[in-house]
Parts: sequence; C-alpha cells; structure tokens
Amino acid sequence: MSDDQFQQSTSFLKKAVPLMMKYKVPTTPTNYALWYTYVANTDAKLNADVDATVDEHGTCSPLQSDMLYQKHMADKHSRDINALKQSLESMMTEMTHSMSDTIQDTDAFHSVLDNTFEQLSRVENEGLSIDETIAVVRNVVKDSQALTQSTRYFKHQLNDAQQEIAQLKQNLAEMTEQATHDGLTGLLNRAAFERELTAYIDSPQTWPFCLILIDLDHFKKLNDTYGHVLGDIALKQVAKRILDYCRDGVQAFRYGGEEFALLVPQKKLSTAKRTAETLRAAIDRMVIKDRRRGRTLDHITVSIGVAEYDEEKTESSADLIYRADQHLYQAKNLGRNRVMPIN
Repeated sequence: MSDDQFQQSTSFLKKAVPLMMKYKVPTTPTNYALWYTYVANTDAKLNADVDATVDEHGTCSPLQSDMLYQKHMADKHSRDINALKQSLESMMTEMTHSMSDTIQDTDAFHSVLDNTFEQLSRVENEGLSIDETIAVVRNVVKDSQALTQSTRYFKHQLNDAQQEIAQLKQNLAEMTEQATHDGLTGLLNRAAFERELTAYIDSPQTWPFCLILIDLDHFKKLNDTYGHVLGDIALKQVAKRILDYCRDGVQAFRYGGEEFALLVPQKKLSTAKRTAETLRAAIDRMVIKDRRRGRTLDHITVSIGVAEYDEEKTESSADLIYRADQHLYQAKNLGRNRVMPIN
C-alpha cells in the first residue's frame, strides 16, 4: 500500500468511527466495513440506503446495519449458504454410491451363495470329490470376505456421514439463528424484533417511539373451520397489508403465531394510534380467496394494542411489551376489531 493509499484509508476510518459512535453502531468487522464503504462513497446504492435508514429512524440499529450489510456486501454469507448446500449434495451423492456398491456386492454374493448351495447339493447327490468340495468352500469364503470388506467400508462411510451431518446441523442451526425474517410471511421475525426493540430503547434518537401489537381475531376458529392452508394464506395476506402501511421508518415483525408487532420511531402515542386505526380498517376491508378450494374469507379483523415508550421511567422492553399487550387484551374483551387505548 502506497503512502497516499494509507493516508486515504486513515482518513476514511477517522470519518467512519465518529459516525458509528454517533449512531451507536457496534464496532464489529462487518459494521466497520459497512461504514468505511459509506464514507468512501464508492457505492451509491449503499449510501442512499444508509441515508434513508438514518433519516427514517434517527439511527442505524444493529439489525438495520446487518440488513444493509447483507444487502450490499455479504458475499461471504452467500458463499456459506452455497458451501452448506454443496456439502449436503456431495455427502448424499457419496452415500448413494456407497449404498449402491454395497447392494450390488450383496446381490452378487447372494447369487454366488445360491450357486454354491447348488454345488454343495451335488456333493450329496453326485458324490463330488474332496478336492471339488474344498474348491466350492474356498469360493464361498472368498466371496464372503469381499462382501465383508464392502460392508465394512460402508459402515465407515456411515460413521463419517454421521459426524458430517452433526456438523452441518450445527452450521445450519447457527445460520437459522442469525436469520432475520419469518419464513411464512416474509416479515422480520421475533428474534429481530427483540434486537431492534433493545436498540430503540438504547437510542434516544428514536424517542419518542411506540409499540403496536396486532392479533388476528378468532384465528383458531378460522383454522378449525377452513383449515390451516387458508389460515396460512390469511397470515400472509395480512402481513402483506401491514407492510403496505409501513411508512416513515415503521418496521413490521411477526411476533408469534397470529400476532404481529410494529415499531414506530419518533412518534407519539396519538400518531401511532392513528396508524393502528388506519391499518385496522384496511384489514377489515380485506377479501381473502383460496382459489384451489373455492373458499373466500371476507371478514378478517384484528385487535390492536398501542403503547408509547416511557422515557422518564426508562422502562424495560418487557414492561413496554406488557403495557401494549394489556391494551391488546382490552381490545379483545371489549368485542375485538378495535384499537386500544381509547384515550
């Protein structure tokens, strides 16, 4: 590296670190890479996404940083996924070949064994000589040794495969744990919600902020009446409608089962309630169709609880969730299809 390049790199680093400190971005290698690239201004799309994130949220949380890195810079992540897939494919191919070889050897041995029994029967029926009898026995021993070697190799392959499968399962579990999105709805998942809520609480730039909890009404009855397939369709369609109303930095999560959560940055309770009411009305107007079975749902409703983070008490995430959940249960008890609190 030349002196000019070194000075330029140092200059970029001096710009990146204060920005990371300003927005409370953890000093991880991936975050360094993200913000170094940002201040270097070598990727216009990355810079535009970072600017939009900061404008909407007042910060760039760990989850948002991870998502930006995955979107613009995460070549390694893709390689890890491909490597995992290739390892599985390679292992399955090798195991298939080994099983095929062993089965062929077994079939061949059965054929030899059948032939041997025929020859041994000749010992009794035709009176084979001692030398002929010994030759027959030697063939049986030779073929049985070949089969033993083949099965021993296959057993060795199984042991290796078992160890490799255990390692692959661990790798897959780690990747799954790091994943941020729900497989069914495409929304951010519960783990992402917990990380992001903690970041909101730790970042005064997002204050005031609100939590909205949304629960589908009578979802168990829907599943029991129409089946889980239509239930899954309903969840996906509601999630899509929720995403349509996620503006001005609002983030949507699948909180669990038929429950969703929204984080609304830099907004007071009154504004978050208006957002929740608009969303409730939009879901109430939905018509969901299962074209394969010719079924239609035209009255999906949700109950919603809203809570604003208490800055004075600097409450915990658990306390904020509890308050929003209490308002949600009030909405359920008052007849569902409504937003609480009223005042």
